[in-house]
Amino acid sequence: MGSLKEKINEIEREEIITALMECEWVMARAARKLGITERMIGYKIKKYGIRKEAYRGEMVRFDSSRW
Repeated sequence: MGSLKEKINEIEREEIITALMECEWVMARAARKLGITERMIGYKIKKYGIRKEAYRGEMVRFDSSRW
């Protein structure tokens, strides 16, 4: 079991990826959907090392059993 901070970071990362996929990887649209600025989403994408190539053509499925 990870720390609370690790869990929060993982949730945030998953939400950003989901929003990007739903918005066809348009950062401005994904940021609006999440209620954050374009600058913030850019920072978080870099922070979490999120790359479009890693998710091309696949739907992200998250393990909801953790909740």
